[in-house]
Amino acid sequence: MRRSLGNIFWLGLKELASLGRDPVMAGLIVYAFTIAVYAVATGARMEVINASIAIVDHDRSTLSRELEAAFLPPYFQAPARLDSQAVDAAMAAGRYTFVLDIPPYFERDLLARRNPEIQVNVDATAMSQAGAGAGYVQAIIEREVETHLAREDIRPRDPVALVTRVHFNPNLSELWFKAVMQVINAITILSVVLVGAAVIREREQETLEHLLVMPLRAIEVMLAKVWANGLVILVAATASLYLVVNWFLAVPIVGSVGLFILGAVVYLFSVTSLGILLATVARTMPQFGLLAIPVFIVMYLLSGATTPLEAMPEILQTIMQAAPATHFVSFAQAVLYRGAGLGIVWPWLLAMAGLGIVFFSAALGRFRRMLQ
Repeated sequence: MRRSLGNIFWLGLKELASLGRDPVMAGLIVYAFTIAVYAVATGARMEVINASIAIVDHDRSTLSRELEAAFLPPYFQAPARLDSQAVDAAMAAGRYTFVLDIPPYFERDLLARRNPEIQVNVDATAMSQAGAGAGYVQAIIEREVETHLAREDIRPRDPVALVTRVHFNPNLSELWFKAVMQVINAITILSVVLVGAAVIREREQETLEHLLVMPLRAIEVMLAKVWANGLVILVAATASLYLVVNWFLAVPIVGSVGLFILGAVVYLFSVTSLGILLATVARTMPQFGLLAIPVFIVMYLLSGATTPLEAMPEILQTIMQAAPATHFVSFAQAVLYRGAGLGIVWPWLLAMAGLGIVFFSAALGRFRRMLQ
């Protein structure tokens, strides 16, 4: 047992030394956990930011001016004024995402309880802003109308006052969500790439033959690659979580980082085992890349990191239970966003460990045959 552990330790050090001599891989790790996290978190925005809006004001009343003044940065640009004849051309040219058409006598009809209507034209080709922005526009109009009626001593028709309380992300900032999800995405990609590249590199450089003449077992070689590459990713991910996400991007970490690291260790065992399994199927680095890319895409897009798992068809929800990324995303969101403890997240840890054992066993069988 002691000899086996020693073999795993020294082989792992060899892996770390090999990685240290590879500037491309080292640079990829640094980039993935720094620049990529910042760029994705701050660049690709799906929320309503700086949306273009124009107003056709046929009413020219106090209320219509209040509505125009209510659309403020950072959600909207300063509203432009349009003539009704120019609306179609402006929308066709893509100059505005939203155009409000306030009818004549809107304020007078509202005070007289005649239920006037405002037309809101939305350019739905700007899909991400159109969907959420339409809700923003409706909420702003309702708020301004209720405020105006209250000043006129007219009670709104709806006697119920709705109060919304947002938990865990009170400002509904996408940056909070995307920053952590990008760290998880980097862990997934690099876990497969690093350990898979290590196996392919040994095969291409014909150093696997050297291992055959040494008193080593296949499981020792695999465990060495798992712990060495997993350690590098774990250190980089933890540093990124503290320095990039928490400090530089000012995203609060609610839960226990120690518990997150524990889950990351289990997840790294599972995903690095998957990486070795893919590397035993491919014979060259280009083949490995072509095989790994669809695995990345499916695991990332369908894991719940971009869209809720519940929004997917039931058959996909069932299939994705076989992907460790699905359980790790749920685990990480519960721990880092909601401050969940071990008593809540242990089923996800158990699922990741079970899938890791399956992947490791399958990879070990193929790796043994490859060494023979």
